[in-house]
Amino acid sequence: MTDSAEIGIIGGTGVYDPEILEDSREIKVHTPYGETSDFITIGYINGRKTAFIPRHGKGHRIAPHLINARANIWSLKHLGVTTILAPSAVGSLKENLSPGHIVLPDQFIDRTKSRTSTFYEGSQVCHISTADPFCDQLLEIIHTAGSNLGLLIQKGGTYVCVEGPRFSTRAESKLFKSWGADIIGMTLIPECVLAREAEMCYASIATVTDYDVWADKPVSCQEVIETSKKNVKNIKFILRKVISRIPDERICSCKDALKDALL
Repeated sequence: MTDSAEIGIIGGTGVYDPEILEDSREIKVHTPYGETSDFITIGYINGRKTAFIPRHGKGHRIAPHLINARANIWSLKHLGVTTILAPSAVGSLKENLSPGHIVLPDQFIDRTKSRTSTFYEGSQVCHISTADPFCDQLLEIIHTAGSNLGLLIQKGGTYVCVEGPRFSTRAESKLFKSWGADIIGMTLIPECVLAREAEMCYASIATVTDYDVWADKPVSCQEVIETSKKNVKNIKFILRKVISRIPDERICSCKDALKDALL
């Protein structure tokens, strides 16, 4: 097996192990941006060559604000990955999005503070468009797969990404809710922006683990972990279905994201 792949999975809270891959092996990719979150596992899912990396590292040892997203995205690009599926755990900002729901966001609000969100820090400037930051073709494939499985899945929604690692205050949570946002998490940014700069198709598969603190119920790590474990089975079902349906040839605009973006 050569060190290459066409599809990448960045596993979030609860999705740490690459057991869904067959004929797999671990590799280490050296990047210009330092260490990736962990070793990358390359294998097959339904005959498609796939690379898996745990976003927080094995055992969830890396806090959200310390994830080296540039190294992770660069390494997948280096391996030939063109499509990224990114499961994650999120809190709900809507009463109808109860724990267990899956949301496929199509917009985000960035509330992070200290994260580097571009590969372009040298003499060349890049103003990447994030008007539509996710691959709509990929979102549609995921939504169809999830719906066919009978899962509670919503295509579209706004993800508020906060810095972490702390959870929101009640005032912050109620503010985000008042904005009309759907879900809140800590890991989307800069991951999806870097994927766009790398001209990769990217979709977040966000599983709701709790109502955020606006609901006057404090969020605990234990609650998130327990609900995440219950959600993992559904996420693995979706990943298997989706990967077999991803077209070999991309017809979306993601592959041309740098057109007119570089100065």
